[in-house]
Amino acid sequence: MTAIKHALQRDIFTPNDERLLSIVNVCKAGKKKKNCFLCATVTTERPVQVKVVKVKKSDKGDFYKRQMAWELRDLAEVDAKDATKENPEFDLHFEKVYRWVASSTAEKNSFISCIWKLNQRYLRKKVEFVNVSAQLLEELPKAEESVPSGESQSVAGGDEDTLDDYQELNAREEQDIENMMEVCEYAISNAEAFAEKLSRELQVLDGANIQSIMASEKQVNILMQLLDEALTEVDTIEAKLLSYEEMLQSVKEQMDQISQSNRLIQISNTNNSKLLDEIQFLVNYMDLSKGHIRALQEGDLSTPKGIEACINASEALLQCMNVALRPGHDKLTAVKQQQSLFNDLRGIFARRLTNHLNNVFVQQGHDQSSTLSQHTAELTLPKHNPLHRDLLRYAKLMEWLKNTQREKYEGLSRTYVDYMTRLYEREIKDFFEVAKIKMAGTTKEGKGKFATLPRKESALKQETESLHGSSGKLTGSTSSLNKLAVSSSNSRRSQSSSLLDMGNMSASDLDVADRTKFDKIFEQVLSELEPLCLAEQDFISKFFKLQQQPRSTYSFTLFHLFNFYLHKSPPLYFSPFIALRKDMVRQMMNKIFQSIETELNSLIALGDKIDSFNSLYMLVKMSHHVWTAENVDPASYLSTTLGNVLVTVKRNFDKCISGQIKQMEDVKISKKSKVGILPFVTSFEEFAELAETIFRNAERRGDLDKAYIKLIRAVFMNVEKVANESQKTPRDVVMMENFHHIFSTLSRLKISCLEAERKEAKHKYTDHLQSYVINSLGQPLEKLNHFFEGVEARVAQGVREEEVSYQLAFNKQELRKVIKEYPGKEVKKGLDNLYKKVDKHLCEEESLLQVVWHSMQDEFIRQYKHFEGLINRCYPGSGITMDFTIQDMLEYFSSIAQSH
Repeated sequence: MTAIKHALQRDIFTPNDERLLSIVNVCKAGKKKKNCFLCATVTTERPVQVKVVKVKKSDKGDFYKRQMAWELRDLAEVDAKDATKENPEFDLHFEKVYRWVASSTAEKNSFISCIWKLNQRYLRKKVEFVNVSAQLLEELPKAEESVPSGESQSVAGGDEDTLDDYQELNAREEQDIENMMEVCEYAISNAEAFAEKLSRELQVLDGANIQSIMASEKQVNILMQLLDEALTEVDTIEAKLLSYEEMLQSVKEQMDQISQSNRLIQISNTNNSKLLDEIQFLVNYMDLSKGHIRALQEGDLSTPKGIEACINASEALLQCMNVALRPGHDKLTAVKQQQSLFNDLRGIFARRLTNHLNNVFVQQGHDQSSTLSQHTAELTLPKHNPLHRDLLRYAKLMEWLKNTQREKYEGLSRTYVDYMTRLYEREIKDFFEVAKIKMAGTTKEGKGKFATLPRKESALKQETESLHGSSGKLTGSTSSLNKLAVSSSNSRRSQSSSLLDMGNMSASDLDVADRTKFDKIFEQVLSELEPLCLAEQDFISKFFKLQQQPRSTYSFTLFHLFNFYLHKSPPLYFSPFIALRKDMVRQMMNKIFQSIETELNSLIALGDKIDSFNSLYMLVKMSHHVWTAENVDPASYLSTTLGNVLVTVKRNFDKCISGQIKQMEDVKISKKSKVGILPFVTSFEEFAELAETIFRNAERRGDLDKAYIKLIRAVFMNVEKVANESQKTPRDVVMMENFHHIFSTLSRLKISCLEAERKEAKHKYTDHLQSYVINSLGQPLEKLNHFFEGVEARVAQGVREEEVSYQLAFNKQELRKVIKEYPGKEVKKGLDNLYKKVDKHLCEEESLLQVVWHSMQDEFIRQYKHFEGLINRCYPGSGITMDFTIQDMLEYFSSIAQSH
């Protein structure tokens, strides 16, 4: 390896002013072994550059060549693979990673050590060495580290050993050498003489040092004597310290005895203090005052002062019972006696409270029933605010009962639900009966086409008797019942509230005041129910303390108890993570107000029978109340119930629209009379006018828009159907008049979702108007029209217009003959007959006669101008003209219109 190193230095690095410091024989890892050498070099010129050079033998093998070189400052990491075991592999991380396998581990370690030293000496950016043994990374002398990398001296030797022996001079040494060399002028020119001079001076200095040492022997002896005396004094002091220690030994024993006595006293005091704390704890937290005991045993639960005393006593009792006893307390006789007392007091007060609240429920029920008759007669529900206000005074006691006596709490809950169910069922039933009576009274006699209530007289009589039989509580509604009985005894019109009852009536026969009154009654019903349900739900949440979600096992048990009680069947699956609070409140409300949904559906069915238009009012009102209830509490009983009823209302609304479409399809037109404006077209106009009034700013506008689309499509389709089947009235007249009416209606109402249908109606009206005008007017100058058709045919065959007059059949004489057949009087007479014919076809409601007559006038003038143009082009200079002028025609049309 030495010979190779020498050869590389001579042949490759010396010509490049570089010095080779270390070499390692390597091959690339994982490939076919092609050996090469990695060399660590430095330049001989400043600034020093350090490189790693890859050298490879030539293909012939007779010399070495430089293949690749990397700057050491570009080296980021050296990875030796394993710091503990011998491993010839190592990686050098330049811009890419180079993986090498050395010929021996010793060569690898020597090369890595040289790289580390060069990095420490010359580079500011330190290379990271990974998996390298600490023995290889020997630190350089501090003097070398203090020298900046740019000012480092060049390496003196030719290998890594010379790198370790070299040491730079510091600034002071350099200054001394320069001063010495200035004294001797020949120091540079004659180095040997200078060295001999320095040697002689060194010998002189060594002699002087020896003499100085010998002269100081006396002082050394004096110093040794002083040290001996100091040692003697130290021995004396140690003897005194020993005597003192023996004296203090007895004092230490006495102090230990005193300390032991003090520790025992401290333990006794600590025990006494802890015992006192335990006694004070039991006295403070397990002692119930005599006043509280008296309130629990015999406190007055009917007065505010007594209730407040019972609340305070029950809270104090609960605190005493829930106190967290420390270990061992439950074995004390006094504690057991107090706990037994607390249990007895809890049972006594729970029984007293339960009995009192049961009595309050019964008493409040009797007081509430006394005002029932007055409220139902006025279509208002009784307010339960006084009952709620009185019972809420016991809310804290109910919470106490809930936390201490769960069974009694659940029993009171069931009692309250049973009582309120009977009370509300009676109130709601009477309330809805009065509402139905008032609804039935909205219809008027003498209208000819609308009945009051779709019930027989016997049914009304039975209903009246049942109302009078409810504990005499509806005496105030006798007058309303009598009116209903009288109205039902009279002969009535057959009821029909559909939009399209073609045989008997139309919706315009209904009294607008009746519908408005129905709307007010339905709104009054919903307005009464809403605060009633919300107030009861709020009271239940507060009184039974269901504002927060319970987490205990008792709450879970109560939930299932209510579920079984209300539905009479056990649940299929129990989940302890159900929101028990809302479920309990909702189930209690479902039980208490179980009749509301049924009564509402019955009222809705009655309103729908009275007039299917009522479904529009009900849909708007019910949607608004559902939206209001959801804003208050989306999961409330009121929101759920009204939402269910809204489904029924929406179903009735859809059924009403479907019924109207069905009646449009079944419409029959008389064959003996002209059609005019079809009844369902007029009915759609009335429906749209009413709907726009009802649904203005309504939440369910989208439902109306969908209904509009269905209805208008059906109207369009059935207008065309009737027009095709009409025998007396021309098809174009039926289409023109009805689509004109539809277009006028949609333009006036400005319904945005029907804008496309409005344009379509206008288009159909215009097309059929033009068609009717052309077909009715026909060819009023028939022979003249046939003559000019022949002229146009000749021109189309290639005859020039000015040569047509030379044709035998179309000469000037023939043209004059035809014109003479149409004098002005005959033309006016024909137009007069045409006017009468059009007048018979058109209906008076739509007033389109003048429009059609004016269009016919325009069409006649257009034909006249066409004939006149042909005469001028085909018979120029002939002087032939029509027997009447355009002005004459205008006078004919005007006089005919005025005469009729």
